[in-house]
Amino acid sequence: MIGKLFDVPRRLLAGLAALLTLAAVVTFTAMADSTMQPLPATAPGDQFSAGRALVHLKKFAAGPRPVGSPAGDRARDYLAGQLRAAGLEVEIQRSVGARSAAGLATFGQVDNIVGRLRGTDSTGTVLIAAHYDSAAMGPGASDDGAAVAAMLETVRALRGGPGPRNDIVLLMSDGEEDGVLGAEAFVREHPLGKAGGVLLNWEARGVSGPSLMFETSAGNARLVETFAGAVPAPRGHSAMVEVYRLLPNNTDFTPLTKAGFTGMNFAYIQRSSLYHTAGDTIANLNPGSLQHHGSNMLALARALGGADLRTLDSDHDATYFRALGTMITYPGQFVWPLAVLAVVAVAGLALLARVRRLLSLPRLIMATASAVVPLAASAVLAQGLWELLVSWRPAYDLMGGLLHRPQPYRAAIAVLCALTVLGWYLVLRRRLGPAALAVGALTWFAGLGVLCAQVAPGASFLFALPALTGALGWLAAVLLRTPAWARTVVAMLGPVTAAMLLPSLAGNVFDGMGLALGGASALVLALSGLIVVPIAELFLPDPAIRPKRAAVLAAPLTALLLAAGLVVAGFVVDDFDADRPRRTHLAYVMDAETRRAHWVSADVDPAPWTKRYVSGHDASALPPGYARGTLRTGPAPAIAAEGPRADVLAHSGDTLKLRVTAGEGTRSVMLRLDQPISHATASAGRFGSVSVPVTGTRIGTWPSEIRFRGLPARGVQITLRVPEKDRIRLTVIAETDGLTAVPGFVPRPPDLVAATREDGDLTAVTRGYTLTRGS
Repeated sequence: MIGKLFDVPRRLLAGLAALLTLAAVVTFTAMADSTMQPLPATAPGDQFSAGRALVHLKKFAAGPRPVGSPAGDRARDYLAGQLRAAGLEVEIQRSVGARSAAGLATFGQVDNIVGRLRGTDSTGTVLIAAHYDSAAMGPGASDDGAAVAAMLETVRALRGGPGPRNDIVLLMSDGEEDGVLGAEAFVREHPLGKAGGVLLNWEARGVSGPSLMFETSAGNARLVETFAGAVPAPRGHSAMVEVYRLLPNNTDFTPLTKAGFTGMNFAYIQRSSLYHTAGDTIANLNPGSLQHHGSNMLALARALGGADLRTLDSDHDATYFRALGTMITYPGQFVWPLAVLAVVAVAGLALLARVRRLLSLPRLIMATASAVVPLAASAVLAQGLWELLVSWRPAYDLMGGLLHRPQPYRAAIAVLCALTVLGWYLVLRRRLGPAALAVGALTWFAGLGVLCAQVAPGASFLFALPALTGALGWLAAVLLRTPAWARTVVAMLGPVTAAMLLPSLAGNVFDGMGLALGGASALVLALSGLIVVPIAELFLPDPAIRPKRAAVLAAPLTALLLAAGLVVAGFVVDDFDADRPRRTHLAYVMDAETRRAHWVSADVDPAPWTKRYVSGHDASALPPGYARGTLRTGPAPAIAAEGPRADVLAHSGDTLKLRVTAGEGTRSVMLRLDQPISHATASAGRFGSVSVPVTGTRIGTWPSEIRFRGLPARGVQITLRVPEKDRIRLTVIAETDGLTAVPGFVPRPPDLVAATREDGDLTAVTRGYTLTRGS
C-alpha cells in the first residue's frame, strides 16, 4: 500500500507554480508585516508625527541616563516640564524600588514621573507607561526613549482635540533597567498604582521593526478587539503572548499587571544587536518604528479614552494573527472546536487514503513517528552551527546570538532545515509511500494543535489551521473530479496556510532570541517544511522507480554546499566595524585597603584593545567575593578614592544591620556575603524603606548579593537576615560609571563597544569586612 494522494499531468510546471506561489505568500506576508512610514513635523496636528517626537528625543536621549545619574535627573526635569506645559497634573514620585532573584536583592532610589489628564466622565484609568532610564552602556534612544518621546507627542495630539472621557495617566518610570524598580514602587505606594485600570506599556529590544503587541494580561478578548479595530497598523499575534508568558523576561508590564492592571505590551525587536549598547542611538533608530509606536499609542489612547472601561473585562483570551495583511481574531471558545475539526479532517483523509489503498495503518504510524527525526535534526544542526560560529569567531559569544548581519546565517539554517526534511522524505517515500508521509505530517500539526489548545491556546492556530486546511485540501484533491490545475490549487491550501504563519514566526523568534537559540527557529522552519515537502512529488518519479545514486546525492550535496557558502558569506558580511562594533567587557577594581588595583575582563577572546589591559587568568589577587565566573586580569594603577564603608549598627541572632556609604560620585553600591540571606531591607531616609524575601544563591560568586542603585549621598541602611554564624565575610563594592578616572586609560576604538554584562565599564572600589556576632 504505497501511493500518491493524487497526480497531475505536467507535474514539473505544476511544481514550479506551487513553489512560486509559496515564495510569493512568504514575501507578501513579510512586506505586509513591515512598519509604517514616518510622518514629518509638518503633519496635521491631529496625527502622530515621528518628526515632532524626534525633537523631544534629541533633548533627553543624547547619552546614557541610568537610574541615579545626573543625566537621568536632567531627563526627568525635561520630561516633567513638557507634561506640565501640556496642561497635565504632574507629580514626581520619589521612592525606593525593590526586586529579588536567586540570591540577589536589588534596590534603587527612583524618581517616577506621573502625569494625569483628567477625563470628562471617567469610568476608569488608562495608564500609558514607558521608562525613561537607560542601560548604563548606551543612550537608550529606542529602549525606551522612543516610547517616552511618543508619549509627549501623543499628549500634544490628545490636548488638541476633545477631552477624553476617561482619565489618562502617563507613567514615565525610573529604574526599569535594574529590575523594574520604578514600576514596583508605583504599584506599591502610589494611589494610582493601587487603583488599577487599563495599561498600555511600550518597550524596545532593538532599533527597528514594526511595533508588535507581544504580551497581554489574562482575559484579553475585549482588549484584542479594541486593538484590532482601533490601531492603523496592528502587528503581532497571540502565539507571542503564549511564548512570552513562558519566558523569565520582565518589563514594567509585569509588576503593573500583577497589581491588577489589565493591558497590552508593545515592542519592536529588529536590529537587536544594538540593544543595551552604545549603538542604541537616535542615528540608528528607525523613524518608522517610532511612528508605528506612536500611531498605535495615539489610536489606543483615543479609543480607550472614550470607551466604557467597565465593559472591557473578559473571562477568556482571544486568538489573533495576520494573514495576507488582514488581522484575524476569534474568541477562545473557538480554539478547541478548530483543533478537534483538524483532527477529524486528518483522520478522514487517512481513512480515505486507507480505503483507496494508498497507505496502511502501520506505515502511517511509522511515517508520523519518523517525523521527529527531521525536527530534532534541524534543531540540533542550528545549535551546532551556533557553536561552530562561536568557536570560529569567539567575539560572537558576548553578543548572545544577536548579530549585526545574521541574514546569511539564518539562510544557512533554513537550508539545513530544508535538507533534513527533504532527506527524511526522500529516504522513506519508497518504503512508506508519499501518502503516508503527507498524512503523517498533517498528523503532527493536528496533534500540536490539540496540545496547544490545552496548554497554550493562543498558539493553537499555528498548527490547527494548517492541519485543517491541508486535510480538507487533500480530500478535495482526491475526491473532486475537477481539472488538474484546480486539484493542485486545493492541495496547496495547507502549505499556503503554513507559509502565511510559520516563516514569520520563525523570523520573530530569530529577532527576539538570536542565533544562540537558533534551534527554536529551526524547529518552526522544519515544521513548516513537513507540510510543504509533499510538493516534492511534483518533481519526483514514481515511488516504485529506484532513483539513480547521483540523483539521490545531488540534493543533499547541493544543500550542504549552499549552507557552507552562506556561512562563509556570513563571516564576510558580518565583520565588525565602527557602524557594527564588536563588544568587549572591561572593568577596573581596586581594594581600598591594600590599594592594589586590577583590570578585569570576562572576554573569552579579548580584542587587541582589551589585551593591553588584561593578560592572564589569575583572579586570586582580586578582592574576596568580587570575582564572578572566569575572568582575565591585569595590573592597574591605583586611583585616589576612599572607597565604600559598611558600619555595623546591629548584629545579633540572624539579623545584620549596616549603614553603607560610598565615595563622592558613586552611583551604585553592591554587597556580597559568603553566606546566603533570606530577607533584605533597604532604608533611604525620606525616600522610604522596602523589604524583599530572598531565596536561592548566586552562581559563580559568593552566595548572596545586595545592590542599591542611585545611592543617596548620605548612604543607605541595609538590614539582612543571615544564618547565625560566628563569622561572616562581607565585601562592599562602590561602582562609578566609566573608566576615564583611571590614569593611562585609553578609550575604546570606534569598532568596539562595552558589552552588556552589568559589571562592565565600571570603576569599582572595594572594602572587605569580617563580621562576628555582637560586633
